[in-house]
Amino acid sequence: MAEPQFPPSVDAASAAQAIKAFEAALGADAVFFDDLDRDAYRDKFAIDDTKHIPLGAIAPGGAEEVQAAVRIANDYKIPLWPISRGKNLGYGASAPQLSGSVVLDLSRMRKIEIDEENGVALLEPGVGFYDLYDYLQANKIKLWMSVPGNSWGSVVGNALDRGVGYTTYGDHAAQIHGLEVVLPDGELVRTGMGAMEGSPNWNIHPYGFGPGWDQMFCQSNFGVVTKMGLWMMPEPESVYGLDMEFPEENDLEWVVDLLAKFRREKLVQQAPSIGSWLRGAAVLTTRSEWQDDKGPLTDATVAAIRERFNIGWWSANIRFYGYEGVNAAAAKTVKDAFNGRKLQSIKETAWRQGEPLEKSAWVGVPITFPLQNANWHGGRGGHVGYSPALPANGRRALDQFKRTKALYDEYGLDYHGSFALGERHITNVNQVLFDKDNPDMMGRVDGFFRALVADAWKQGYGEYRTHLDYMDLVASTFDFNDYALLRLNEKVKNALDPNGVIAPGKSGIWPARLAGERKQ
Repeated sequence: MAEPQFPPSVDAASAAQAIKAFEAALGADAVFFDDLDRDAYRDKFAIDDTKHIPLGAIAPGGAEEVQAAVRIANDYKIPLWPISRGKNLGYGASAPQLSGSVVLDLSRMRKIEIDEENGVALLEPGVGFYDLYDYLQANKIKLWMSVPGNSWGSVVGNALDRGVGYTTYGDHAAQIHGLEVVLPDGELVRTGMGAMEGSPNWNIHPYGFGPGWDQMFCQSNFGVVTKMGLWMMPEPESVYGLDMEFPEENDLEWVVDLLAKFRREKLVQQAPSIGSWLRGAAVLTTRSEWQDDKGPLTDATVAAIRERFNIGWWSANIRFYGYEGVNAAAAKTVKDAFNGRKLQSIKETAWRQGEPLEKSAWVGVPITFPLQNANWHGGRGGHVGYSPALPANGRRALDQFKRTKALYDEYGLDYHGSFALGERHITNVNQVLFDKDNPDMMGRVDGFFRALVADAWKQGYGEYRTHLDYMDLVASTFDFNDYALLRLNEKVKNALDPNGVIAPGKSGIWPARLAGERKQ
């Protein structure tokens, strides 16, 4: 069991008084500070189990209770670490950056409001992807969600951390339109048109008057989001799919260049995903099924995996959404462009309105099976994500792959990478899979991750999100003009949160009071 740890300048007596105040404000059944509670809120995929241990947790039931909790935190200078559902696995899950923080668990806040006519959801942070899907199905609402590969978590939390999905609405942070936020002093604000009392435009018009604050609360520690307006996709008339397999490593270059052109032209309007062979194998099987020794996977093993699943070195998945005739024309244009190229295979899929939905993220159905990849090595499995962004250019993508794979090989880990194409950029998503019961492997993971970040930094590539352990490291790579952006973020932090009570250290942003906790 985890022993209590106290944040800087807070002793056991002050913590005890704060706990009593939380109980009085929220009720004893919403306050969790015993050994089992501390264990429950730790990071189950942590590389180092001695880090990121909470003092306990509190679970407010609504915005007013969040306000009360924040005011108490200021009174006792107790840091709070807000989570929506705590399922951000691979990035820290429910654990805080600063040990001794109190987890502010918003999972009880689960209200859903849907404006079907305008395609908007107004959600509290405790609403999970399965909750929203069930609500839409039960009420026969003709709107589709966009879901991430692990749909166990919060819709609001995923968007705030700039999570991504598979449909045309897959850039989740871009779908945010209007927030309700408890500021670090306990004040409640609404952004955009929500700043006007009773405005029907709050979640419809993308801006308000004056500066726009919606994106300021993404990956930040400037407040606690208690409601979010999120645009959703009207149910399309049809979905058309192309699933393609490519036999060679070097195919990545020309595939990226071709798809990047279609993305810029908006012929392809979702983010096509190009994944390596291990992406499927790690979900469907375990390593021991293929190779007994713990050394690098042999060419024979890779060939056997590819043969069994009839997959290429790379697989690309593209989907078209909307009117059937438009989809058919767009798909034909893309398919024609691949004609004459070296493809291992191509599979076409089609769905029409009124047909049963397949159980896949391509059609907005929540999924969790990709989490099975944590069991690839056996033992207490886990993973951490490494995902730099780079220009949508085939040569750069291939070079990024080769450098990254060389580091996987150097550190004795299995390459698990994919490339998702935005309109002008690529996100290179890499899973670092490990077995927490293998001390030798775990001893390599931290050095490997730091080598990956250093390598990307040399190319001018930054990560789009990262694990708690590496927030300060990743923030240190954004170094223009002697870290001007970090200094700006911390000016805002210190102005809004002089006591540093909201998520100190989130995204490398530390309040002045706790600046000594920054990891160099």
